[in-house]
Amino acid sequence: MYQEINDLPQDGQIEQIARALVGVKSVNGTSGEVDIAGKLESIIRSFPYFEKHPERVWTQPLKEDSLGRKNVFAWLESEEPTDRTVIYHGHMDTVGIDDFGAIEAHALDPDFLQEYFKNYDKDSDVQKDAATGDWLFGRGALDMKSGDAVHLSNLLYYSQHPGLLKGNLLVMFNPVEENDHEGIMEATDELIRLKQEKHLNYQLAINADFVSPLYKGDSHRYVYTGSAGKLLGCFYIRGRETHVGETLVGIDPTLIASRINEALNNQMDCAEHIPGEVVLPPSCLYLRDRKAFYNVQTAGSTYLYFNYFLYERSPGEALGQLKKTAEQACSGLESFLEKQYAIFSENCGLKGNFPDWSTEVVTYSEFAEKAKAKGVDVEEVARKVVRVNPNEDFRQISYKIIEALESEIGDKRPKVIVFFAPPYCPHNYLRKEIAGEKRCDELVDQILKKAEKATGETFAKKRFFPYLADSSYLAMSESADETAEIVSNFPGWGRTYSIPLKNIRGLNIPVLDMGVYGKRAHTWMERIYKPYSYGVLPGLIREMTEGVLTSNL
Repeated sequence: MYQEINDLPQDGQIEQIARALVGVKSVNGTSGEVDIAGKLESIIRSFPYFEKHPERVWTQPLKEDSLGRKNVFAWLESEEPTDRTVIYHGHMDTVGIDDFGAIEAHALDPDFLQEYFKNYDKDSDVQKDAATGDWLFGRGALDMKSGDAVHLSNLLYYSQHPGLLKGNLLVMFNPVEENDHEGIMEATDELIRLKQEKHLNYQLAINADFVSPLYKGDSHRYVYTGSAGKLLGCFYIRGRETHVGETLVGIDPTLIASRINEALNNQMDCAEHIPGEVVLPPSCLYLRDRKAFYNVQTAGSTYLYFNYFLYERSPGEALGQLKKTAEQACSGLESFLEKQYAIFSENCGLKGNFPDWSTEVVTYSEFAEKAKAKGVDVEEVARKVVRVNPNEDFRQISYKIIEALESEIGDKRPKVIVFFAPPYCPHNYLRKEIAGEKRCDELVDQILKKAEKATGETFAKKRFFPYLADSSYLAMSESADETAEIVSNFPGWGRTYSIPLKNIRGLNIPVLDMGVYGKRAHTWMERIYKPYSYGVLPGLIREMTEGVLTSNL
């Protein structure tokens, strides 16, 4: 690759690298993630510096990974011995390409897609962009192979101008970002190893994941000084089955689920309130009853879970909100059924006591404690469920553990159990009360102010990257007590899923997202704006790198 790009200006180098990366189909969960790791490694090894120092490029295979995926690392050492180190990181996987439909075969062909969208009159915005020639199309062009290309180009730049780098540069590319973040989580082992063996002081981690307009006509280029966190807020809803001929004497779990869904889903009243930040409400990702086939019995149980972002809110506060919502839903349903049954009874001339429609709401930790009090070995039950379901989805395993515990204690009374399931992304942001982080924040302001004058671009700094990112696993704002509350309400933690809490706290690296700019990520209209992403952004990242390495933090 080096021979192909050596004589090009930097923006041309970046585009050439981005096109080469887009051309590798690296859909999450496929062998393409192995292929793209090989491509990235080969590009780095083609650089003269790494031909001279081949040991400074290496890979880290993911443990027990059936596909053989791996992290890719490159190490550029300062000419003058120092512990100061900046990390560049990006992910190498993409979402699938089936959304391209009839042109799926061309999903990785930027030139075909540009011509196609030039003539696509069903969306004037994409047609206009394609006509300018300033946008690069294709799956992964925006999320985030152009960002990877920027990092590679800056790595090449510093390898050719080592005197400008007053510290060390570690570049890493990680798989499995688009769902469970296993690549970056395992990379924390390597970051800890390097930190200890080379006595490194990680000053800053810069992610080049994409940024996009936040509203129609938005021309800001955003820089984010932290990463939003995420929990999957889950509900196991056990109702009371009944024949449809006696529907009002039962408790339909789908009714409880629908009330919880209406109370939480896209409700800004449930979101945090942080002025100036992109703060999102919970959103439903799964709602299904457990009936496997048609019959005239109401459902016995329902599964429901939500994407739940964390910004400043603690996990305990999130759990409290979820539990309160479930309690209100159950109480409201009880009142509703009492009213409907009264009308039904009067119409039919029925007499006698009303059924009991009360529904208990507990957290998983409370439910597990009840099971232990009845002599159930909760850990053994979890182990068995995991053992007999080796290929089951993480989320479904959590529900199966709850059902197994419910069976062990013989309790099929109506209830809602509130819990967390994978993935868990910690939240983090630069804190002004910490001197080093405050200085990073001030440097961002200085660099963006200077860049506005030099480039004519309009920048905006925000605290929380609004999309989920690997940056969540390099630092965390949750305290040990707060994470303990998460773990205790996470069925199967440490067996089906866990995150390297000790490593993350041991690293605690300030993070920035200085991302490439584009539109419509995760759609077939995905595209990158080349003038900013390839022409302006690389210099901003270098200024931030040099500023951090030479600052008196």
